[in-house]
Amino acid sequence: MKNEYAQWRKLDNAALAFPAATGKNDTRVFRFYCELKEEIKEETLQAALDQTLEKYPLFRAVLRKGLFWFYLERRDIPAIAEKEKGAPCSGLYIPDKKTLLLRVSYYKNRINFEVFHALTDGTGAMHFLMELVKNYIRKAHPEADLPELFSEENVTGRDMEEDSFSQYYSSDAPRKRESKKPAFQLKGEKLRQEDMSITEVCIPVKEIHSRAKAAGVSITVFLTAVMLWAIHEEVPKNQVKKPIGLMIPVNLRNYFPSQSMANFFGWIEISCYFYPDTTFEDILKSVKEQFEKELSRDVIAAKLNDLVSLEKNPVLRLVPLEIKTPFLLAGTTLGGRSITAIYSNVGIIRMPEEYLEYIQRFGLFASTDSLQLCSCSFGDEMVLSFTSKIPNGNIERNFVEKLKKEQVSCEIRENDFPGQKEERKQPVKVFESFTFLCILLAVVCNLVDFMTDKCIEWAWFVTAGAFCSWLMVSVAYVKRRNLLKNEMWQLVIVAIAGVLWDVFTGWRGWSVDYLLPLAALAVICSMWVITAVQKLETAEYMIYLLEAGTFGLVLPLILSVTGVVKILYPSLISMCVSFLMLVWLLLFKRRDTIREMQKKFRV
Repeated sequence: MKNEYAQWRKLDNAALAFPAATGKNDTRVFRFYCELKEEIKEETLQAALDQTLEKYPLFRAVLRKGLFWFYLERRDIPAIAEKEKGAPCSGLYIPDKKTLLLRVSYYKNRINFEVFHALTDGTGAMHFLMELVKNYIRKAHPEADLPELFSEENVTGRDMEEDSFSQYYSSDAPRKRESKKPAFQLKGEKLRQEDMSITEVCIPVKEIHSRAKAAGVSITVFLTAVMLWAIHEEVPKNQVKKPIGLMIPVNLRNYFPSQSMANFFGWIEISCYFYPDTTFEDILKSVKEQFEKELSRDVIAAKLNDLVSLEKNPVLRLVPLEIKTPFLLAGTTLGGRSITAIYSNVGIIRMPEEYLEYIQRFGLFASTDSLQLCSCSFGDEMVLSFTSKIPNGNIERNFVEKLKKEQVSCEIRENDFPGQKEERKQPVKVFESFTFLCILLAVVCNLVDFMTDKCIEWAWFVTAGAFCSWLMVSVAYVKRRNLLKNEMWQLVIVAIAGVLWDVFTGWRGWSVDYLLPLAALAVICSMWVITAVQKLETAEYMIYLLEAGTFGLVLPLILSVTGVVKILYPSLISMCVSFLMLVWLLLFKRRDTIREMQKKFRV
């Protein structure tokens, strides 16, 4: 059966907010790793990675902006397996930079797989790493008779990249939307992303299973209660009336059949109030009841429909992405008020018996802006990984002590992440220095003008010029990774600033007679040069040529027809060049143009 994959696909519902919410404080990157019983060989790992991407080509994607939504686009960018460097879970998504949203590295006997959350969830990442490990071991030991992992003969490429949220959404189904009370929030100065604390605790599966069974709860419920208890011990007295809330991601594939490797998860919120007489058994009972209530299929389905209904809202869909993004970020921030921390348990990782002699353990952890606990088990060992931006580590200590009191033995693993030990170079604050110089120039000139004439006259021109210079440099700095987008922004700024300058200096018309058409011509010509020099793919330059051509044709045409333009020659040249370029695109790049417009204008 031929496995066909789409060249581009929209983000699933769970991923819509990730590009907006990612930043220096939280990269939205998580890491799965596997420790083998032997040193990793780079060449073998690279070959295994290439083979894995052949099976899962949907991972070979970059994130791009449309007019209304982000989307993923397949790109033949090579994925490189290299020795670990840089801090764990460092940024993968860089706006305007066409890079893959995954990273494969190794250190000693450990294989690391890091991925941006907009690309996949824990289940998809786990499957990818398991396949990668399988391919590596089979290449490293060709003499061994090692079986395949998954029987996916009937699974197509479209199955793997299916948007299961839309598949199971029903506009007529009931929805569940409830307001949550603000929970206790961890306060204090937080660590930088590169200094994020990572604490790993190993516990025997038999012991934690036995203790949870004795309490009449699942392992996840038991560890959730321990986490709540550990946080409670750090709550100051003036905050004790607030609940402690945990977000628990839920694999929706357990409720709705899906082979998707994209995101398909929801979450539940577990919160508890602590009183002076509250016991651990009380917390266990409360958590168990909340799990039973929240994990019913009807409640999960109602939450899924509620989330997807926002995406399907016709008004929201037609709001441009640049306007939508701040609201997505605000919604994420407000939604986090009822959450103190996150606990994600991906469950049991199972490999065929033949692989066990080569594998030591699996583990995972995630970037966070506060505190997160991740866990998985392999064999008779469960690995609990804390990531924290809180510098003191008290909650992790409380968690371990509580487990020991509950007769569960713990081993705290010493971190061995070479990237965190690297000396970091402080970036040169060029942009900040330029900003200060512009402000300094404006202040000094206004002061001199006032002191000499007792009023401010010529200094306004200097201030306006300094502001325009700062604005253009700011845009150039922010959009520096995409020269074509940078040029379009600069064209818009020059046009608006030029017209305003012309208006406030006594209208002479030079801005519309010369500046607008000549600037459009300059941008069109420079775009062709950049496209040729950088050897850009059609998808990378098409939309910007369309934008520049439309600007150079429509605006001079309107201004000429309305009689605003007095000197026609520059506008006529701009209109002719822009028209010919648009005709060329429609004649010779018609299919690419239509496809690109479909991507950008998908609502």
